[in-house]
Amino acid sequence: MQSFLIVLAVVVFLLGIRIVRPTNRGLIERLGKYKKFAQPGFHWLIPVIDKMYRVNITEQMVDAAPQEIITNDNLNAMVDAQIYFKIKPDEDSVKCSQYNVNNVTYQIVNLARTTLRNIIGTMSLKSANSERGRINDELVKVLVKETATWGIEIVRTELKQIDPPKDVQDTMNKIVKAENEKIAAVDFATAAETFADGEKRAAIKKAEGVRQARILAADGEAEAIRLVNEAANKYFVGNAQLMKRLDTLEASLKNNTKIVVPSNAELVNVIGDMAGGVLPIKGTI
Repeated sequence: MQSFLIVLAVVVFLLGIRIVRPTNRGLIERLGKYKKFAQPGFHWLIPVIDKMYRVNITEQMVDAAPQEIITNDNLNAMVDAQIYFKIKPDEDSVKCSQYNVNNVTYQIVNLARTTLRNIIGTMSLKSANSERGRINDELVKVLVKETATWGIEIVRTELKQIDPPKDVQDTMNKIVKAENEKIAAVDFATAAETFADGEKRAAIKKAEGVRQARILAADGEAEAIRLVNEAANKYFVGNAQLMKRLDTLEASLKNNTKIVVPSNAELVNVIGDMAGGVLPIKGTI
């Protein structure tokens, strides 16, 4: 009999052991009435009489499920969203999540769906697509307000999709494609114009360079002529005719032409001076 009682006590003890993980909190009820809050760790309950309900306090995600919403411009948009929430870890919040609301996940989903219909129903499809951030903010604001007594924290919401009807989507794609082609054509024309303008500027610069080079060459030639004239005027004043005669004489001598020069000719004296000696007064060249 004593052995039976020992075995029975061991079995009862083992049946009453409860372990709460760090990701959970526990609510212990005795005969259907709340008794105490269970923190992570070891707990022992009276079998059959006590019962523990574990509550997950980590961040959870629920999908609001796709739904068709009529926008303000009478288009049927397919909308889907995700809600991220977690139950607060303190005792009062955990109790509220179990005793103030029947099913937290189910009711968050339905509340989010209703709120999305109210928000997007007042917007055009274009506004809804371009203002997703504002929709998320308004959805979070409504959820926080409506779930204040549920003991939960709404972390954030994310719109997964706002898809218009297929025919509208095809039209929008064509518009976007046309806009992109227009932008590409404008960019190409701008690039071609820039290239042509660059070539024009290069040709102008090249012509200006050639012109400047010719001006400089002409200036150089003019300066050379000026210097020659100055030298001639300085060293050969009045001897221009004699120089011409010498040129004629040189040409005649090359052709073996005989020329009779008078003895008193000035050309003889000039030739003599240039040769560094005195030529004969009379003679035939």
